[in-house]
Amino acid sequence: MKKEVHEQYEYARKRIRQKKTLYFHFVLFSLGSLFLFVANRFFGFSIGTEQNWCVWIITVWFFIFILHFIKIYITDRFMNKKWEREQIDRLIALQQKRISQLESSMNDHPENKI
Repeated sequence: MKKEVHEQYEYARKRIRQKKTLYFHFVLFSLGSLFLFVANRFFGFSIGTEQNWCVWIITVWFFIFILHFIKIYITDRFMNKKWEREQIDRLIALQQKRISQLESSMNDHPENKI
């Protein structure tokens, strides 16, 4: 298998794994929220004097799920291997430009001439 094809395959495999864990997280969130709501409303489980404790837990869990969603569909989508390669190439080009500037300034300096 060619290197590029292998990289594309690995990237696709990684993205599918990420999406699969996100979907699992969503199902777990949905079932867990339902369980917490039922436990609070119908079975009367309460924490101290707080009657709607499940709302707070579900809200925090939903916030964590939203962060997971943002990471998978926004951050990782745009900052992938291609973006990394472009950034590395850009930084290497800047470093080489700076090195050539330093070398030319050293060659032009009168103390370095014999």
